[in-house]
Formats: sequence, C-alpha cells, structure tokens
Amino acid sequence: MANTATRSFLQVAATEEATTPLRVVQIEGLVILKIIKHCKEFSPALVTGQLLGLDVGSVLEVTNCFPFPIREEDEEIEAEGANYQLEMMRCLREVNVDNNTVGWYQSTLFGSFQTVELIETFMNYQENIRRCVCIIYDPSRSNQGVLALKALKLSDSFMELYRSNNFTGEKLREKNLSWVDIFEEIPIKVSNSALVSAFMTELEADTPVTQCDYDRLQLSTSPFLERNVEFLIECMDDLSMEQQKFQFYYRNLSRQQAQQQAWLQKRRAENMARKNAGEEPLPEEDPSNPIFKPIPEPSRLDSFLITNQIANYCNQINGVAGQSFSRLYLMKALHEN
Repeated sequence: MANTATRSFLQVAATEEATTPLRVVQIEGLVILKIIKHCKEFSPALVTGQLLGLDVGSVLEVTNCFPFPIREEDEEIEAEGANYQLEMMRCLREVNVDNNTVGWYQSTLFGSFQTVELIETFMNYQENIRRCVCIIYDPSRSNQGVLALKALKLSDSFMELYRSNNFTGEKLREKNLSWVDIFEEIPIKVSNSALVSAFMTELEADTPVTQCDYDRLQLSTSPFLERNVEFLIECMDDLSMEQQKFQFYYRNLSRQQAQQQAWLQKRRAENMARKNAGEEPLPEEDPSNPIFKPIPEPSRLDSFLITNQIANYCNQINGVAGQSFSRLYLMKALHEN
C-alpha cells in the first residue's frame, strides 16, 4: 500500500513538473551586478558566463554566476575552457554554493543577439537541462539610461520544429508558427536578502530631491541612433537576399511544373496512339526523368531571425526617439520660461 502511494505521488509530481510552465526568472541583485560588471569590462567584445541556481515550480531562481574565459578558435583552448567550467562548479559545490546550471548569460551589441548560434546553444543546453534561460545584457543600450536586461527561452513549438529541421512554408503553416514565436521573453524579478535591502536603505540619501542628475537631460543620442539605423539597413539587405532566394525557388518551381505538364500531355497523346494501335500504354510518371525530381525549398529560419532582428532594431529606435522628443520638449519649455 505504501509503495502504491509513493509511486502515485511520484507520478503526480512528475506530471506537475512537466506541465508547469516557466513564469518568472528570479535573479539576485548581486548576480545582476556581476553580469553588468563582466559585460562592461570587455565591451564592445562579446562575453558569456554560466548561470547557477534552482528550478522551483514556475520560478527559475538564479543565485550565482561566473564568467567564461574568452573564446578562441583553438581546440586546446576550448578544452581548457570546458575544464575551467567543471573546476569552477566543483569549487562552488565544495563551499556549499548552488552549482546547478540553469542557463547562461551573454552580452550583445545594439541588441543583435538573434542568431542561429544562440538557437544552437539553447538546443545543446536543452539536451541536459529541462528548463534553461539566457540572460541578454546590452551595455550600449544601458548607456542610454535603460537597464537592457532580458531573459529569453525558445518556445516549445519552435524547438520541436528545429529538431525536425523542416522550416518549409507548409510545415510552418501546419504548426501555425511565425517569426514572433521563436523566442519567449520571461519576466525578470530582482530579489535581495533582508540584510542587503536594509543596507541599501541605509545608503539612500536623506534628500534625494536636491541631487540633480544632469546627464538625464543630455540631448545627444545620435551615436546610438546612427548605429541602430546602420544595423537596420544591413538587416534589410539580408532580408532582401533571402527574398531573392525564395523568388528564384518559385521561378524554378513554376518552370518545372510547366515542363511536367508539357511532358504529361505528350505522354498522354502517345498513349492514345498506342491504345489505338492495340499496344500497352506507358506510365504517366517517370521517376528517372529529372523534371520529376522535387526542388528543395529553402529554409525560412534565416528570414525569421532577420525579421526578428529588424523588429528589435525598430523598437530600439522608437524608444530612443521617444525619449529624445521628450527631452527636446522639456528643454524648449525651459528656454521659454
């Protein structure tokens, strides 16, 4: 009886674990400071690091992190990097610190992170970790007065399609998958211990109103805006090249269909003549004929990622332009007064 109860409890727990979706990524304030420090020290170079914590129900708790060495193409250096990660996790385990991997963090430049490499890294993590996230930090965006920190994961429908490696238009329509369904952004909740919160309260100034931050009134956003527009133009060129691939594919497909119809009409006329002569008709399909060989359809994954990136650049440009207009109107009112 006890074994039955235990088994049923484990089955229920496994079912709840499988069905509970990830709702929130809870990060300790110290972890965020470590990520920001690491990314800013090496900016504009891109860096990565490991996230450690706990997976509790619908909350993924990130309690610690450590940076990865700078990646090199040499295989020996890559092996040393893997040994470094294992050694770091062993040391953390010895001092009784959370050493469960829950994902990784990486820096980006002007929000250009939506690449095939990011998807492949997600798939590699998913082989060993049921739920993992990637924390993206953009130092260039944070310099504009916004904490550019977001937690991403791949959608389940996209991962299923990626495993099959079939990104044809028919399969995408069947799964009802569009370019906005590749990544899911998970809300981030910053958590601090009671001692840290008390210490931060003591650090707060008594009269914050008298402290003027004139940097907020800086009107120059042209460097950030120019780089975003440059990257946006590059993405538009890449998207145009992807569209040319599909146009070439559909032209070849229509040409092949026209050749097939002409061949079928010729074969049917020949079969009619053979039938009148009392001979056996020939088959209407000839697999050995090259015109019946299907033309492979180009993958739509690259175009989806480029479209995602274009939307990201447009949102950043929109946000910066809105803030700039607010500052200009504020400065205009100050000059008038």
